[in-house]
Amino acid sequence: MLKDRIGIVSGGTRGIGRAIVKELVAAGAKIAFTYVKSDAEAKKLLQEIAAAGSEALSFKGDVRDYDTCRDFVEQVKAYFGGLDFLVNNAGITRDKAFMTMEKEDWKDVIDVNLTGCFNMARSCIVTFLKQKEGNIVNISSISGISGIARQVNYSASKAGIIGLTRALAQEVAPYNIRVNCIAPGFIETDMLGILKEELKDKFRRAVPLGRFGNPQDIAKTVLFLLSEQSNYITGQVIKVDGGLHTSN
Repeated sequence: MLKDRIGIVSGGTRGIGRAIVKELVAAGAKIAFTYVKSDAEAKKLLQEIAAAGSEALSFKGDVRDYDTCRDFVEQVKAYFGGLDFLVNNAGITRDKAFMTMEKEDWKDVIDVNLTGCFNMARSCIVTFLKQKEGNIVNISSISGISGIARQVNYSASKAGIIGLTRALAQEVAPYNIRVNCIAPGFIETDMLGILKEELKDKFRRAVPLGRFGNPQDIAKTVLFLLSEQSNYITGQVIKVDGGLHTSN
């Protein structure tokens, strides 16, 4: 579906990001991914991709820094010979009650989740405009639609991504550039794993399908939005949440 297409995935070594990288590589794409912490996890992912007969590029860098993002995009273009799409996945949480939330908790989450999304998209958009073709998929969250208690910073950052998606999609549509957003619900990742079992049981009961999603559910939706099968879809927020949130 994406044979020889070239793309970037931010936050690509764990959880949803890792699943996205592997899904897109399996579909024939050449992928470059960013990570911040674990060299071992990045190396392992590259080895798995190589063992499958494909190729990928890793880049250790913080999406909060605009110059880092710009340099990474230029390296990807030089290495692979072009750039066709971007998946903005990098994100963090600093969950706590609002009355105890420090300014650093707010700033860190906004800087990584929302400003990082801007930095990566801004670094790619000139290339997409020049070639009059491109595709951006941003990973938001149900938290950005309905809000979740003790996630004021996270919910705000993810709501910002939705606004960014909708506005940018309108701006660049005349250049054959599509911009869409995925809002995952409760997905089996490290972020969910740190919750107490009784709280996870409560969340699970709230999902109409009666179960949590897995990273592959998100990865397959990303693949759809990057493929020609969705070439008349832009500016949309696709909820992948087991029916948890049914209103706009």
